[in-house]
Amino acid sequence: MRGSFPGLCLALLAAERCARLCAIIHYVLSGQYVWFWLTVSCLVPGYAAQLLSALWFRADGHQPRCCLLVLHALQLGIWKRYWDVLQMARKARGNGITRELLMQQGDASVLRLLEALLQSLPHVLLQAYVFVAVDHTDLFPGISAGLSLLSLAWALVSYSRSMCLLKPGHLYLPATALLCLLLWRTGMLGTRVLALVLFARLYSYWVFAVVGIHWLVMSFWLVAQQTDIVTAPCHWRLFNCLLGAIYVFCYINVRPGPSKLRVGVFYAVS
Repeated sequence: MRGSFPGLCLALLAAERCARLCAIIHYVLSGQYVWFWLTVSCLVPGYAAQLLSALWFRADGHQPRCCLLVLHALQLGIWKRYWDVLQMARKARGNGITRELLMQQGDASVLRLLEALLQSLPHVLLQAYVFVAVDHTDLFPGISAGLSLLSLAWALVSYSRSMCLLKPGHLYLPATALLCLLLWRTGMLGTRVLALVLFARLYSYWVFAVVGIHWLVMSFWLVAQQTDIVTAPCHWRLFNCLLGAIYVFCYINVRPGPSKLRVGVFYAVS
């Protein structure tokens, strides 16, 4: 499982992108240009993760070659990182897990989680709305939404796994634990997405008011916790606002130490 993990991440990422491409082509062929442009627009936020990946490559000493820039322009920068991790894991087979390999896995998982939250999550909401509220007989949006939801849940699982590996002692999560985490994240995200889609179908634009109130409550709660990941005041406020938007859908532990109380408060409020 350890050596095949980057390959599994790549396979799931490829499946999600293929399903998304099929949905885009379907909208064009069926003349549904509004959904086509909205689906394409969901790709734009993903460039934030690609830009950060390119900057991290430069900080690590990689020269800004044309090939590397083209890969990031095509939104394949995360793919390259997982491919590099896969190649590094094959070379290190039998010699143990090196610190460099753990850091590369951590970078890939963090960037993939950022890309999934910025790109896959809006895509899931849009395609789920098309499938549930507009045309439930059209399978392309439903399949694309399902694979993007699974990919988003797996990105959260991969992030949790990487954080465990970076702790002293290199705690490896067994396959059963990863499966339980995947089922938990998928179920949690799926129910929230479905609830928002059904609410939007019944009450239209009032869903933005509900999401906005939830966003504000979560942002103020994060400010009250005094998270110290970001120290600059303006960046600290921006970080809490962005994380508050993520907390509308899922909980991500950003503070060291036990998190049972924070998780309990999160589920009690939301």
